[in-house]
Amino acid sequence: AAGLAPLGLKVRPKDLATQQAAASVGQGLLMHRYTESFARHELTASQVLLTTEDVIHRAHYQNAQRTLDRLLALGVVPVINENDTVATQEIRFGDNDRLAALVALMIAADLLILISDIDGLYDAPPKEPGAERISDVASVSEIDESIIGGIGSAGVGSGGMITKVEAARIVTGAGIPMLLTSLPQAREAIFGADLGTFFQAHASRSNSRMLWLAHASTPHGRLIVDDGAVTALLERGVSLLPAGVTAIEGDFSAGDAVEISSQSGVVIARGLVAFDASEIPMMMGRSTKDLAKELGPEYERELVHRDDLVLI
Repeated sequence: AAGLAPLGLKVRPKDLATQQAAASVGQGLLMHRYTESFARHELTASQVLLTTEDVIHRAHYQNAQRTLDRLLALGVVPVINENDTVATQEIRFGDNDRLAALVALMIAADLLILISDIDGLYDAPPKEPGAERISDVASVSEIDESIIGGIGSAGVGSGGMITKVEAARIVTGAGIPMLLTSLPQAREAIFGADLGTFFQAHASRSNSRMLWLAHASTPHGRLIVDDGAVTALLERGVSLLPAGVTAIEGDFSAGDAVEISSQSGVVIARGLVAFDASEIPMMMGRSTKDLAKELGPEYERELVHRDDLVLI
C-alpha cells in the first residue's frame, strides 16, 4: 500500500504489472522508514524479501534460514516481506499473516505475535451488540468459521481474520503459540495482560521444512497411487517409487510441488516431484531397475524422495 500514493493511485490496482510496480516503490519507502525508526533505538534493520521458491526448495530454504539465523545472531532486526515485485498469483504466499507464520517455523520462534486493527478474535462480528472477545483458544479446529470475516477494512491489504486464524493453525500445529492483538494494546498483551487472543500450541515442535512444504507450496499436479503405495507412505515413511503410481494429473516440471492421493481421491501427502509430468506415464507401474536398464541410470531413483515429502 505504501507505493500507491507516490504513483497517484487511490486504490489497489487490479492488474499484476501495476501491483508489482507499486510494490517496488513501496518497498524502498517502507525500508527507509524502518531503518530510521530502528536507528532511534540504536538498532540495525535489514530487508529480507522472500518468495515461495525460497521455502519449498531445500537449497533455497536452507539459505534463507542461515541468513535469518545469522542476522539475529548479529543483533539485526530483519524486516521480512514477500517479494511482490516478482511474485505472481500462482507463486505467492498470499498474505503476510501466512508469511509470518511460516517465518516463525523457519527460525523456531518462541511466539508469533500478529497485530491487527481488531484487538482479538470475537465470537461474533466485533461491531455487533453483545460480541465478546475470545481470550484463549485451546485448539484452532474448535473455532466456528462463521465468526471469521473477510479482508482488512482498508481494502488495500491481503489479510483478514481468516488469514490470522490460518496462521494460528500453522504455528500451533508446529508447537509455537500465537498472540493476536491490536497495536495500542500490544505492549500490555505481550507482558501478560488479559488482552487480545492467545492461541495455545497443541503439538511438539515439528520439522519446519516439512511444515513449510505442507503450508507454503502450491500443488501443480497430482500423482494417484495404488493401495500398496498408500500403505507404504503412511505406515513406513518411504519414498514414492514409479511402481506405485497409477495415474497423474496436471502439467508440472521436476522440482514442482504435487499432491499424492489414493485411487479414491483422498490426498495423503504433498511432495516435490523429481521428474516432469511428460516423463512419468512411461515410468508408472515399473521398477526403477527396469527403468534404468531401458532408459538410463538417471531413472533409477524415486519419483518423490521421502526427504521432500510430507504427509497431510
